[in-house]
Amino acid sequence: MIISILEAQEQKTFKIHTIAFYNLENLFDTINDPNKFDESSPIMELKANRSEVYKKKVKNMARVLGDIGKEIPNNSPAIIGISEIENREVIEDVISDSVLREKNYGIVHYPSPDLRGIDVALLYQKQLFTPISTSSHELKIYDHITRKRIYTRDQLLVSGNLEGDLIHIIVNHWPSRSGGEAKSKYNRLAAAKLCKHLVDSLQVIDPYAKVFIMGDLNDDPTNASIKKGLGTQKDKDKVDFKGIYNPYENFFRDGLGTTAYRDAWSLFDQIMVTKPLLEKDYTSFQFYKAGIYNKEYLITSKGTYKGYPFRSWSDGGFSGGFSDHFPVYVYVIKEVNN
Repeated sequence: MIISILEAQEQKTFKIHTIAFYNLENLFDTINDPNKFDESSPIMELKANRSEVYKKKVKNMARVLGDIGKEIPNNSPAIIGISEIENREVIEDVISDSVLREKNYGIVHYPSPDLRGIDVALLYQKQLFTPISTSSHELKIYDHITRKRIYTRDQLLVSGNLEGDLIHIIVNHWPSRSGGEAKSKYNRLAAAKLCKHLVDSLQVIDPYAKVFIMGDLNDDPTNASIKKGLGTQKDKDKVDFKGIYNPYENFFRDGLGTTAYRDAWSLFDQIMVTKPLLEKDYTSFQFYKAGIYNKEYLITSKGTYKGYPFRSWSDGGFSGGFSDHFPVYVYVIKEVNN
């Protein structure tokens, strides 16, 4: 977890950690919960071998979570936001897998009112991150025609110490584009408003709050919910004092994405940071760089969807794959005195 970087002809040594987000694509268990609409989940629609499929799905998820951004730190992520999980039990199964067990991940999870029964959560290596406060924030939206409540995911806020540095993480899974992008955009604008309110609340307490906003936003970095709703900037030097930097806007403008549909890429999965994570004072953790984790084993190798993310569920069955989304991650670094 130590790297050396040449800065202004001076060799400096830094501690480095990965902070990641991954949509686990319908990680449901095999038990029918009468309080959820989980019978429509892909695994419950299987006619046979549910237990075997579940075990393989869990192992696949553990493999990816252990690999994200591992190249430089040579360690699994210190912190991981996840979405599309049914309950705490499925998360416990993932972090108990042999790949992750020794990392001793903790869980922050609250059940949400989502109609499909899917939640967001946060995983953290207990030896690296210590939660101080956690809270779940309900997004109340309504169908603009029927005025009936649309039940969707809550937003998760976790504040804690990353090896002594106070940081805040907001994990999101914004409303889908069901019914079309234009018809559903107001729901994501509402999600952005709630998320921005959480950031503002943290900045009222501490204007220098280090905030990570992550999630599957179901919008690209250039959509109004993100550009206007959150007020993001794609250039570090244009981020205002209480502004938000989105490194994924430049990825998107370069044609990169995290999920594909009808031969078009979208970059719905993003991690953004507030201005205090962009400073040159490396006595505390600062943003270093961002990435999309799109290794070869996560990509469909043949067939109609060649080049797409190698998803778990297709054609009414289990494909043996991983997710219809690629994970995203950022590195944070802190100078180490030699």
